[in-house]
Amino acid sequence: MFRSLFLIAIVSLLSGCSSGTWGWYVVDPSTPAGQRNLWFLIDGLYYTIALSVTAILISIFLGLIVALPGLARQRPPRMFNRVYVELVRAVPILVLILWVYYGLPQVADISISVFWAGVLALAISDSAFQAEIFRAGIQSIDRGQHEAAHSISLTYADKMRYVILPQAIKRILPALGNQLVYMLKMSSLVSVIGMEELTRRANELVVTEYRPLEIYTVLVLEYLVLILVVSAGVRWLELRLAANDTR
Repeated sequence: MFRSLFLIAIVSLLSGCSSGTWGWYVVDPSTPAGQRNLWFLIDGLYYTIALSVTAILISIFLGLIVALPGLARQRPPRMFNRVYVELVRAVPILVLILWVYYGLPQVADISISVFWAGVLALAISDSAFQAEIFRAGIQSIDRGQHEAAHSISLTYADKMRYVILPQAIKRILPALGNQLVYMLKMSSLVSVIGMEELTRRANELVVTEYRPLEIYTVLVLEYLVLILVVSAGVRWLELRLAANDTR
């Protein structure tokens, strides 16, 4: 389905921009060379999606772990939450990607692939935002829900698992969807360390074809279609959960 939508968008673009000195032939789906270039670009979708989904799942897990101390009554756990969030948010994501890939192997004496360096950097950077999202979502749950859980002798873990988090996740779902869209866009920065995702593929094709306008236009369309599909999926999930609540 995605490939069909993408090719339709390309054909429409080519039909309106076929004149002048623009070299749309490099991405013309009606020619063998254009088809090869298009599939070369589209194949980068796998790494973009795999990188973003893996990173967002890890960042959600880390964000929840960091968020819970921020809800404690004791000062030290709250300080841990605040220091982590402020420090991580202060580091530009591009700098973090470069440090994880080039610096972490020297500091920790480990070998890390381009893919996992990108995942780790994106996940750490996003976990600070996820922590604040989870903290706000949990705090928005009525105090009576906590008291009801205590009244039936639920442990803290069971209270969070069965009572608080299911309600909080429904409220923060739009924010989580926004973070996934953000992650898809920020994954383009991993191209600086050689990750063969959408942006890296486009850069490589520009070097061989010398047609940056045409190729980067296709790149814009790729991200546009991808993010529209993800946004539609998030909205569908929101409506589905809302419909379940009304039953």
